Amino acid sequence: MAEAEVFNLVYSSSATVYGEPQFLPLTESHPTGNCTNPYGKTKYFTEEILKDLCTADDRWRVISLRYFNPVGAHKSGKIGEDPNGIPNNLMPFISQVAIGRRDKLLVYGDDYDTVDGTGVRDYIHIVDLAEGHVKALDKFRTGSIKGFAAFNLGTGQGYSVLEMVKAFEKASGRPVKYEIVARRPGDVGTSYADPTLAMKQLAWKAKRGINEMCEDTWRWQNNNPNGFAKL
Repeated sequence: MAEAEVFNLVYSSSATVYGEPQFLPLTESHPTGNCTNPYGKTKYFTEEILKDLCTADDRWRVISLRYFNPVGAHKSGKIGEDPNGIPNNLMPFISQVAIGRRDKLLVYGDDYDTVDGTGVRDYIHIVDLAEGHVKALDKFRTGSIKGFAAFNLGTGQGYSVLEMVKAFEKASGRPVKYEIVARRPGDVGTSYADPTLAMKQLAWKAKRGINEMCEDTWRWQNNNPNGFAKL
């Protein structure tokens, strides 16, 4: 990038850099680095490298977008999430159970201090996330970003696993069978964003709620019951 004299970078980071929340909602000032899993550590280490890069060379401007939990699909039903192998997040598991590709959803723990004992996350529609990237690029054009800056991309609202299951059952009209099993090491009970900084500085705000997330996911999954056709 430097050889091409490109010194603006939008980095896809993650809320996992915060680790176990010390307070909620999570703001960008929350300490980072006490990560609970290897994925979070990779995001944290990369952010630290980018901070050092900006300090060492003031030509660089980096916006780190800390994703919360991206879900959903394009409203057309033509573009959606089709993981290779075992999915890494909740929504594909739910949709694959609803369409009949999986027998049941495993829910890891029902003894968290949450509304129903299951883990709570801040789910954000993938189209809102894409729009956040456009807003980040627009911010570079204003010239107001100097060095490294981080922004949360979330809705500010947390939903439990079972709340997501119920919302998906409503969207799909199908039951989603699940089984409660033991907690997984490294999982946190509750995590949701304070997106105020992105609203103020990027003029960005999530527009799509949980129902639209589930409806769009189901539209894609129903159109592609076995995922995308293999080429």
